[in-house]
Formats: sequence, C-alpha cells, structure tokens
Amino acid sequence: MAKPRPVAVTSAAPSTSYASAFMPPPSPSDADLLRALHRLARDLSAAETPAPFLRAAFASVSRRARLLAAAFDDLLLCVADAGDLPRSASLCLRELLLVLQRFKAVVADCAARSRTLLLLRSDETGAELRDLHHDLATLLDLLPVVELGLADDVMDLLALASRQCRRCCSSGAEAESPALKAGVLALIDEIEREIVPGRERLEEILEEVGVNDPASCSDEIETLEREIGDRASERWTGAMIALVGLLRYAKCVLFSATPRPSSDSKAESPAPPMDLRCPISLDLMRDPVVAASGQTYDRESIDRWFGSGKSTCPKTGQVLASLELVPNKSLKNLISRWCRENGVAMEACEASKSEQAQAVAANKAALEVARMTASFLVKKLSATFSPDAASRVVHEIRLLSKSGSDHRAFVGEAGAVPMLVPLLYSHDAELQLNAVTALLNLSILEANKKRIMHADGAVEAVAHTMGSGGATWRAKENAAAAVLSLASVHTYRRRLGRNSSVVEKLVQLARAGPASTRKDALAALLSLAGERENVGRLVDAGVAEAALSAVSDEETAAAVLAALAKRGGAEAIVGIDGAVARLVAEMRRGTEWARESATAALVLLCRRLGARAVTQVMAVPGVEWAIWELMGTGTDRARRKAASLGRICRRWAAASGADGERGAECPASSVEPPAMMAS
Repeated sequence: MAKPRPVAVTSAAPSTSYASAFMPPPSPSDADLLRALHRLARDLSAAETPAPFLRAAFASVSRRARLLAAAFDDLLLCVADAGDLPRSASLCLRELLLVLQRFKAVVADCAARSRTLLLLRSDETGAELRDLHHDLATLLDLLPVVELGLADDVMDLLALASRQCRRCCSSGAEAESPALKAGVLALIDEIEREIVPGRERLEEILEEVGVNDPASCSDEIETLEREIGDRASERWTGAMIALVGLLRYAKCVLFSATPRPSSDSKAESPAPPMDLRCPISLDLMRDPVVAASGQTYDRESIDRWFGSGKSTCPKTGQVLASLELVPNKSLKNLISRWCRENGVAMEACEASKSEQAQAVAANKAALEVARMTASFLVKKLSATFSPDAASRVVHEIRLLSKSGSDHRAFVGEAGAVPMLVPLLYSHDAELQLNAVTALLNLSILEANKKRIMHADGAVEAVAHTMGSGGATWRAKENAAAAVLSLASVHTYRRRLGRNSSVVEKLVQLARAGPASTRKDALAALLSLAGERENVGRLVDAGVAEAALSAVSDEETAAAVLAALAKRGGAEAIVGIDGAVARLVAEMRRGTEWARESATAALVLLCRRLGARAVTQVMAVPGVEWAIWELMGTGTDRARRKAASLGRICRRWAAASGADGERGAECPASSVEPPAMMAS
C-alpha cells in the first residue's frame, strides 16, 4: 500500500508577508528629506495671495519660505559632501517638514475659499498662522546649526527667519482685517434695517475684498453658494447667505448686470434632461419620490402640492388612493451621476437645498437684498432701450428668479412681467431666450401665474415664441414649459385651451421639435387634455396624430392619447390608420408609464366605441400575449388596466361566438398563459 505523500507546510511565508503589509513605510533618507523641505519652501514662496486683505500675511509667509529655501540649498550640499546628518538635526528637520506641510495646507485651503468667507474667518486664519509661526520659530531655534557646520551667512538666514516668526507671533496683525470685516458686517446690519447701501461705499468695500469686475463677482457668488451647500462654516452661514444677495445686488448696481465674459453654454450649468426634472417645478430633482400614481416628483414640490389641499396626480390628473411617497433611489443615483458628469453642484444631503431656502427665508438681510436687487433690475429694464443692455438686465432677472420662491415673488411684485412680455417678440435670439426663461422661472410661483395670465398679450407672446422662426429651440422649449406651468391652474388650463395659437404651436413642436422640446410640448398638451372642453379643439388641431407619431419615442404621448380617449377623443383616435396597433406595440416595449398609459387608452377606446374598437384590438397579432405579460410584470395600475382589457376581449369573444382559433388565445386570468377566449 502506497504511503501518502508528505505535504509541505508553507504558512510561515504568507504570515511574514501579511505582517509586512502593516509595517510603517520606511523613513526617507536625509537627502530626500531636504529635497522635500526645499520643494515645500519654494512652493510657499510662490504662493499667490487669495485676497487683498491677506496680502501682508501671505507676503510674510513667502519671505520666510524664501529664506528657508536658500538655507536648504546649502544643507543639501552638506549632505552630498558629508553623508547623513546628525540625529538631532534629522529629527528637527522632520518636525520642520510637518510644520511646512501645515503651512501649505492653510495656503491651499485659502486659495479654494471665497474671498468673503476668508474675510469672515480672518480671525481663525490669523490665529492658525500665528501658531504655525511660533512652531516654526521654535524648531529653527532648536536646529543644531553648529553640528551641521553651516556657513555664517546660512546661519544668519535661519536666525533672521526665526526673528521674523517671533515678531509675527507678537504683532498678529498681518493676517487680520478687523476694520474691513466690521464694515461688511455693518453693511449687512444696515440692510436688515432696510437701509440701501450707497454705491460708493459698496464699491469701496468690494474693492478691498477683491471683487472688482463682473467675472470675479460671478465667481464669488458661485463659490459662496457652493460653500453654503457644503456647510463650510456653520458659524457664518447666515452672513454668507446675506452676502450672496449683496453680491447679486452689487453685480447689478456696480457692473451693469453684465454676464460673465463667456458663451451661454459655459456661463451656466447645462440644462438637465426632462426625465431628471420635477414635472411641477421643472427644476432638477434633488429628492425624487414616487407618488401612488407611479409618477416621480421632487419631494418639496409634491409636498407643497398636497399641502394646498389637492389629492390628485399633477401629471396624470388621476385621484390618488394614498398620499404616501416612496423615495426613488435609482433615479436619485442617476441624478447624482449626471451632476458629476456635467459639473453641476449636488448638495451633500437630500434636504440641504430646502434647508438653504429656509435659511434664506429666515435671513432678513438676504431677503432685503433680494428685494432691492429685484426692484433695481426692473427699474433698470424700464429705462433700457438697446437690445444688448436689455439682454444683460433680463439675464440677471432670469438668474434671480431661478434662485428661490422669495426671489420670484420679489421680481413679480416689482412689475417685471409686463416688461418681459414685449421682449418675447424681439429679433435678438439671446434676449428672447432670456425673457421667456425668466417668465418660465417666475411662473413656478402661483402668484406670478396670475400676473402672467392677466398681463396684456402674455399668452399670445408665449405662443409667438413657440412658433417664431428666429427663436432658438431652447427658447421654444422653455415657452412650452411655461404653458405647462401655467396650465397647472384649472381656470388657466381652459383659457390656454381656447387659444388656438397656443394649441397649434404646441402641436408643431410635438411633431417637429428635438427630443427635449417635443417632450415639453407633449407634457403641455397632456395638461390641456385634462380639461374636457379642450379636447375637441385639441383633436381638431391634430393632437391625436402628433401624439401617435411620437408614441414610440416619448412616453408622454401614450398618456396624451389616454387623456383624449377619456374625454371625448376616442372616435378621432380609432379613425387614424394603425392607431390601435401602435398602442398595442407600446404595451409591450414602452416604459412602465408608457405601457400603463397605452393600456388605459385601449380600455377607454373599447368602452367608448364598443365592438368597433375591440375588433381592431383583437385584430392585432400578439395582443393576447401583450395583455398577459403586462398582467404579470406591470405596475399595479397597469395590471388592473390589462385585466380590464382582457375581460373586454373575453366578453367580445363570447358575444361574437368566436370559439375558434382567435378564441383560444386571450388570457383568462393573471396567472395563466393565453388559453381559451370563450367560456
């Protein structure tokens, strides 16, 4: 009998390598240490001053860094000649490396911050720099220069650097700007008391801060807003919010509301896809939630909708069985990914945007500045005659009205709407785009909807923009979105539906526009179709044909057809060649909402038109499998609609006595494949 082969034990080697993985990295050699010190000293000596009021502090850091860089040059030569440094010197230099790294971290942090936040935190920055200077002076005094054998001039450099550090620690004035900081805080306090700041004083303060042109003002606003969202300084959040408003006001008053010197595509964030926008606010969703209808909304917007006493789905109009909201985590991940890919700031947490809005609402200075800015812009627009100047002012109104409901209210109260309406007829494409987008932003607020609908010629001007040959597709898309926003009010929906020009232009966009424009146009038509008296006009304008032509590309199209079928448009839909077949096809390969809407449309057609519609449904090959598949995989509402369609088909088969080949295909229940059609 063969003996088993011995097995070699090799556990020692892996355990050794495993342990070595947790060993600290080898300490750098003295030469590497000096090279790192020399590199850091050169970087610090070349650091740029992030703000004028920090010029003295950064100049002192730069001077000391240049002295140290010269000393490290000589030390490198000593190491090259004599080899390793004395142990005491090596340990001291390693500590010195840590101090210089902390200096560099402070410099880098200051370079990444807004100037106004640096001013507010100047006390903390000054204290940190004094501590670092004290540590640096202590280490320079402890450095054994005699053991290193340094030349007299190098020893003098190190002694000079130590004395300068000591002097900085004792004075402490280099890093602080108490007078400027006090002036800014006093300005905020005056604004809270509704005192409008004088132009000269405002210009003087911003000059000292380092904000002296439109580009730097825009950069400062963007950086401050990002820092507020990131909670960069909880202590100064209130002042930062007030300063954002003050900078917007200063941008208008001091810099004539001039946009940043760059193209429109670079000046602002790219427009988010419609699928990522809230159907109510039309803004990028930050906290998407799913309602009982299966539609997704931003939590803040749908909560406000329910809070106003409504219990229907804003998009489909159906009465909701429950007002419970379920977070849409998959969509939120997609939104976060889109924001990262397009450089759009995404708040660190779900509620940060609403929290920031609440903070603004609670900040009296911020509100007063916003009110002053809105009033100034509207007055300036009334006195502006050239298209270029008007475009700059309207661009600022557009940005202001985008930044919160309070700002929209202030712009509307200042009388902006009647002045924006004529600009929709402008031959200047940029001015027209800014004007229609400003109206869209304003229309999100209920009070502004009334102002727009009651402004002379406003509806006609929006319709003109949608059909204008000189308007950009972006302007047409925003005009359609404005109609959608206005149509959320029941009475305005009727009035818009009576306007043949609005309906006609929406149909044109639904037929021939690019994807995003077509989506907005169909959404607006869906809202108009929610009113029974509008359906006849919509059908006459060709909405059914336009929706059918887009049914395979836009999920809203099937919902438009269902809305028409529900309120009197069934005859027109069935009369279109191939309409039923397209709806059946959408039942199988559309999105969840599209499949649900297509099935609902077919059920409504069959109920309204009886055998005429059912015959067409049953004539479509594979309809039985489409019904059965949807009953097994669709949403709750889609399953109910599919079950209703299946019952209609069975009743039709039983009534017609069809017990042949067709009768053996339609499903009898949600758990059985197509079997016998007739019982």
